[in-house]
Amino acid sequence: MFNISNLKYTYSEIERKNDYNFSFNVNQSEIVGIIGQSGSGKSTLLDLLAGFLAPISGNITFNDIDITTLSTEDRPLTILFQKYNTFEHLSVIKNVLLGINTSFKAKEEEIKEAMIILKEVGLDGFEDKLASNLSGGQSQRVALARCLIRKKPILLLDEPFTGLDSNTKEKMLELVKEITEKLKLYTIMVTHDLSDCEKIAKRVYKVENGKTSIFKLV
Repeated sequence: MFNISNLKYTYSEIERKNDYNFSFNVNQSEIVGIIGQSGSGKSTLLDLLAGFLAPISGNITFNDIDITTLSTEDRPLTILFQKYNTFEHLSVIKNVLLGINTSFKAKEEEIKEAMIILKEVGLDGFEDKLASNLSGGQSQRVALARCLIRKKPILLLDEPFTGLDSNTKEKMLELVKEITEKLKLYTIMVTHDLSDCEKIAKRVYKVENGKTSIFKLV
């Protein structure tokens, strides 16, 4: 289980002060949705989980191991951002391999692993195609493949489907659901769109006034 317990953080400015306190959990092979209005604390929550921010108190545990103080690179997680950050001058497979090897001198077994992951996300046959020639949905699949090749059990989704057309978004949501179940991931999807959660999330938490509370889907 991935568990967040009384995770507190205070963000201060001259004219305002925001206090955050987050608590929720994610089970294996499960997608948990996080919704909330702009400025509610969704981004702060992700930054705390990823290790970009250090909490004042509280704990983040994975399989009963406290990871609260681990550096970002040592945490068992990877993030798929809204800006998928493909390198347009590189091929698809080189973009994916950057998830595990930044030297551009990939080993044979790493290339084989990248090919397997590309097939998982529906991009087999695209390995030599330049990222500049991809559609938005295809680029996001490359970014997802780059996350998956790192083989981290926790997947954080930071509004990754914003800007995609409805048909592409539907396919990406279904793909995330399939991969979460197949690879037994612990997936957290932060979104402003409740309908995304209704389609694939098992549970949804609402962030409001810096706190998380369970949100019941109809």
